[in-house]
Amino acid sequence: MFSLGSWLPALPGLAWGWALLDALLQGLVGACAVLVLCSLLKVYLYIQCLNDPERQAEKEAIRVQWWVLELLHVVVLTALLALVGSRVAALVVLEFSLRAVSTILSLGKGAHSSQLYLLCQYSLGCGVSCSLSFLLEGAPHGTCNLALAAGLAGLLATYAQRLARHICTLYELHSQARYCGICILLLAAGHGIPRLLRNALAVTFAVADLAAVALINRDFLSTAEAIRFWTPLTICYTLLVVYMQEESRQSAGGRAVYQMVLVRMGGLFILLLTVGRWTDVFHVLVSLLGELWCLLRAGVMLEACWRQ
Repeated sequence: MFSLGSWLPALPGLAWGWALLDALLQGLVGACAVLVLCSLLKVYLYIQCLNDPERQAEKEAIRVQWWVLELLHVVVLTALLALVGSRVAALVVLEFSLRAVSTILSLGKGAHSSQLYLLCQYSLGCGVSCSLSFLLEGAPHGTCNLALAAGLAGLLATYAQRLARHICTLYELHSQARYCGICILLLAAGHGIPRLLRNALAVTFAVADLAAVALINRDFLSTAEAIRFWTPLTICYTLLVVYMQEESRQSAGGRAVYQMVLVRMGGLFILLLTVGRWTDVFHVLVSLLGELWCLLRAGVMLEACWRQ
């Protein structure tokens, strides 16, 4: 009778008590995964810019990023991932997976995989959150498992951030003097970072896609109800992918990326107005904020990818 959720107001998509703690821990793990991705990409892009005399301005822009903003980025992204519902998070994961497959198939036509890594930030956070929600559903010690996962993710994110800070500060000196093991290793094998990220993201999104389908299907009581949801969703996602592929061939740059985010979330918003629940509409708006926040934080690296 004295539980936390008994007297606090009900908010859409937000539960109180242990459920709130679980949601925050899942969001924290997702935010740490995004931080690891951005840190490794920062290392790769910094080394690429350093080796190109015509890209020294981009190198300085990457180096002078405020490190204190990393903590703010993790806090905001954790809150957004905790607030968004599992249903909309699953839809975001499926939409990005379809878009990623289409982009990978068109890599020979001029698409850049480094830009795709930056565009998947929010989807990666949603994918990790969905996977944890599915894998730990009904677990007797789910909160303890999430706390352990959050601790491990925080440790990996901290070391990845320290690596990026070390490279942006001392790599130029250490690579010439050749007395730092980390810098010598990156000098020899730094070109393999995109391959490492590609393999890790492929495994992550494969698990997240299975979890997303399971999380969505558990809300349906019959096959006919599931078909009424999946049919317009498939059509909507297919049209979105075709439209975005055409737009990416005709235009590039920051404006095109933000326009695509608005189109994607707008299509999902209209779709859920017809076949979803009213809480899903609220979660789409939260997802829009998450996408824009991640893109704003990675603006300098996106600029480097476009010029590459």
